Amino acid sequence: MVGIVIVSHSAKLADGVVELAREMAGPDVLIVAAGGLDLPGRPLGTDAAGVAGAVQQAWGDDGVLVLMDLGSAVLSAELALELLPEEHRPGVLLCEAPIVEGAVAAAVAARLGEPLDRVAAEARGGLAGKIAHLGGPAGEPAGQQPAPGADGASGPDGASEADGASEADGASEADGALETRIRVSNPLGLHARPAARFVQTVGQFDAKVTAENMTSRAGPASARSLNGVATLGVRQGHEVLVRATGPQAAEVLSALRDLAARNFDEPADGQQPEAQQPEAQPATTAPQAASARAAAEAAGAEAAGPPAAGTLLRGLAGSTGVALGDARPLRPALVEVPRQPAADPAAELARLDAALDATTRDVLAARDSVSTRTSGGYESAIFDAHLLFLQDEALLDPARQRIGEGRNAADAWDSAVSDMVGVWQQLTDAYQRDRVRDLESIRSQVLAHLLSVSRSQVSGTGVVVAAELTPADTAGFDPAVVTGIATAVGGPTSHAAILARALGIPAVLGLGPAVLAVPEGTPLLLDGDAGTVLVAPDAAAVAAAELAGTRRRAAGERARQLAAEPAVTADGTRVEVAANAGSAEDVRRAVAAGADGIGLLRTEFVFMSARSMPTEAEQEAVYRDIARILDGRPLIVRTLDVGADKPLSYLPRDAEPNPALGERGIRLGLARTDLLLPQIRAVLRVAADHPVKLMFPMVATDQEMRSALGLVADARRSLLAEGAAGPAEGGMEVGIMIEVPSAALIAGTLAGGADFFSVGTNDLTQYTMAADREVTAVAGLSDAMHPAVLTLIGRAAAAATAAGRWIGVCGELAADPLAVPLLLGLGVRELSVGAGSVAAVKQVVRRTSLADCAELARRATGLPSAQAVREMMSGRPGGVWDAEG
Repeated sequence: MVGIVIVSHSAKLADGVVELAREMAGPDVLIVAAGGLDLPGRPLGTDAAGVAGAVQQAWGDDGVLVLMDLGSAVLSAELALELLPEEHRPGVLLCEAPIVEGAVAAAVAARLGEPLDRVAAEARGGLAGKIAHLGGPAGEPAGQQPAPGADGASGPDGASEADGASEADGASEADGALETRIRVSNPLGLHARPAARFVQTVGQFDAKVTAENMTSRAGPASARSLNGVATLGVRQGHEVLVRATGPQAAEVLSALRDLAARNFDEPADGQQPEAQQPEAQPATTAPQAASARAAAEAAGAEAAGPPAAGTLLRGLAGSTGVALGDARPLRPALVEVPRQPAADPAAELARLDAALDATTRDVLAARDSVSTRTSGGYESAIFDAHLLFLQDEALLDPARQRIGEGRNAADAWDSAVSDMVGVWQQLTDAYQRDRVRDLESIRSQVLAHLLSVSRSQVSGTGVVVAAELTPADTAGFDPAVVTGIATAVGGPTSHAAILARALGIPAVLGLGPAVLAVPEGTPLLLDGDAGTVLVAPDAAAVAAAELAGTRRRAAGERARQLAAEPAVTADGTRVEVAANAGSAEDVRRAVAAGADGIGLLRTEFVFMSARSMPTEAEQEAVYRDIARILDGRPLIVRTLDVGADKPLSYLPRDAEPNPALGERGIRLGLARTDLLLPQIRAVLRVAADHPVKLMFPMVATDQEMRSALGLVADARRSLLAEGAAGPAEGGMEVGIMIEVPSAALIAGTLAGGADFFSVGTNDLTQYTMAADREVTAVAGLSDAMHPAVLTLIGRAAAAATAAGRWIGVCGELAADPLAVPLLLGLGVRELSVGAGSVAAVKQVVRRTSLADCAELARRATGLPSAQAVREMMSGRPGGVWDAEG
């Protein structure tokens, strides 16, 4: 594979380009950053020795492509060639391609195994998508185009008149173009991130591509335009007709089908990272949020006077933790867009390009900041859509055209964005319509650079109060300055909430206009667990909060220092604290965080990243690599868990009205043993020389478990007959997940065959409470602290203990510090959490005694609601949990 080196004066920019390229091409692409000087803080500059070292890191037999930003970066790269071994110099190519777009295109080509000259050619063509003029004629929504063909390409029933092919049929030809149909299964449709993935995928191929929503008859639109794709209004269940012409038309359609099969690279459970929500507090729906935002902005401080001291404002829990600080209203930048004409269009175009470049740097810096402060790429990927807005011809072409007509750069940009906002606001899907906030955020950032005005500012340390927050606002917060976040609108699925959780800033959202009437400097006590804000708390509440805060900080520091040490309760019981993982990189982060092992390896990533069924050997290689990274630590491999909502491109599935209750998990594995048996054999091969356990998901009956265990026995016998290495009989533990209520209710029977249980609290809660986590109107019911859910966990734990088995928890509840003592009290002895939670969970375990935990669990299961359980564990209703127990 060709290696790639990114040379930039800015270390953050180089790192950001590398991250973006890996996001597009895959984590195994050979790309190395050589940015900044090798000095404390990595100041701006370039270093020939550093560049030479990076080339050596990226070196392979296929050569290395070097991309540089400007000026001395080129000189440093040229000098670096002289520092390389003489035999390597002919294999290094310094390329004049644009550093960001070129890196993405080059990475994709390198990952596909192209030779050095082709990789360089792809890099040089990286600007093709920007240069192409794909905007529609006047009067049509930006990014949309007239339907191909003189007399239209579609009949009245939405089917192609040419040769309409289904997704399973691949691509068909129509009017010289290839086409395919994709049915979108994402719960939220093609909102910002999946639309960005769609556009990014198209941008990797040499083809002209359009997309049309056949369900709503919207479009066609340029598939290279984020706005064009987004304004098609594609919702869950909608069918999209994709048409492509050009040298790589077939390839791009294949890639888009694969992307759809991977659920557009959304999180594996099909939803955004969750936050606990207060029970009986209905979550704000998108239409309600829009109304609340309008009310908040209109009423603001004109609400019925400022809230009195002692007033408890109730909202939605956005990010866990407690914050005490003065109210610090976020002061939005005051931007007055000049409307006077400009005399020099060329100068205005240059100003716009400079502002776009500066904003791109801001977004990359925000993305880099979030990435380095969190444990994964999901949060930083929020900024992908922002980057695409800055490259989107559906925005840039109208703005540049208006500059050519004599308008100044700020006026042209502002009006172009306003037109696009109007298109987005016409969408029928409320969630997608609400994503206009991201576009408005980019509008403000570019205008701030054009007009040299300051961004939104906070006046001092304390709790930020705002109508709402943009991702850029939130990513820029320093937790040492911003102690908490309180907003009038929004909810736990908002980008601001996701980022607040990732950055560890307590947040309460959806508090209504009253919070905006709180005078600046008013003390606030914010409880991100209870979803409350106490205005001007009394001395006793302040003292309790300060004490708890001191203890939390001290406990956090101790936890980090002891992260690699075992977690042993105060009365001497060892509790394993493992990590959940969905890739080799997740496993590396877990080891670095001090995890005792991997308690849940989601193997879907092996299947969803493949174009065809991964072979037994390919799967073995992945699992073996992960086991080596763990270096003797235990690994629990969960077998493939996909259903109709997460179909594989090479495994056609019929649509199901409710995939969560359909053929998924072990049900699919037993129906398609050609899928399950090779995976079991691959795991057995690795278990021959590594501490590996196997786990089956979605088990609901004893017969399902017995059938799955029978497949393990068959796989073991077949390996033995082939003379292949495998674990001795009984040498590999085989367990099941408890995520269906029936499994918890018959756990006594299941414990007769399974070696261990692992509770998936996310699904167990959803099924127990009959509340879909993705339906905001009932999301408040989906709290795993509900006594009904705890009772089921306790029942499964008691059955495991009676049978001499162990039980763990691998759902989000395992990382909740309020829940850990309850789980231990119920009999759980293994907790598997995100890598970032390992240290804190271990410290909670060390502070507990099992006798106390058992009493807490007994009391909790007798309470009437999840809120009552949380209040008991917090120490007082709506109050602060004593971090020292």
